Order: sequence, then structure tokens, then C-alpha cells
Amino acid sequence: MTELEQSLNIVDQALTKLEDGPVRSKVPRIFKVAEGEYYSLTEGPRGAIGWYLIADGSTNPYRLKVRVPSFANLQVIEQIIPGYRVADVVSILGSLDVVIPEIDR
Repeated sequence: MTELEQSLNIVDQALTKLEDGPVRSKVPRIFKVAEGEYYSLTEGPRGAIGWYLIADGSTNPYRLKVRVPSFANLQVIEQIIPGYRVADVVSILGSLDVVIPEIDR
């Protein structure tokens, strides 16, 4: 209960320090990305997600690739499964936390 009260106290302090003004800012619906190559990492629930973008200066990127953690985790399967039975592969995949629709690219 003490932790809940402390959390509410922190939220109350944050709200009192919040400045008056609009909650949303006006953001254009169409973005133009400067010409060039970009790579960025974001953290996801299963690991790092890699974003690779090649822009040609227009509103549509020339190329966009996303590298998901499940794809990276699945690459180790060739080294793990030799010597195991087919029935064991299901358990091995479960231990790697692979999401099959994520790797179907």
C-alpha cells in the first residue's frame, strides 16, 4: 500500500509541474525523409528491432527493411538441432521464443 501511495505522489508531482498548453502538436501527415541511408535500433519485447531505410528524398522510401529479433534468434537453429529428434525441435523453437509470422518475410 505504501508503494501505491508513493507512486500516486510521484504522479501528482509530475502533473503539477506540467505546463498549460495543447496536448497534441500539429504533425504533417506526409513526411519527406532526406536522401540517404539510415539505420536505427528500437527495443522490442523480444529484443532489438533493426530498421534500415534508404530514402531518395520523396515521400516514399526507396527501400525499408526491418530485422526482427525472432529472425535473428532462428539463425542459431542450425547449430542447435543436429543430434536431436524431430519431436525435440518443437521444444527447442519454444525455448528460442520464435514468433513464426514475424519471420515470414
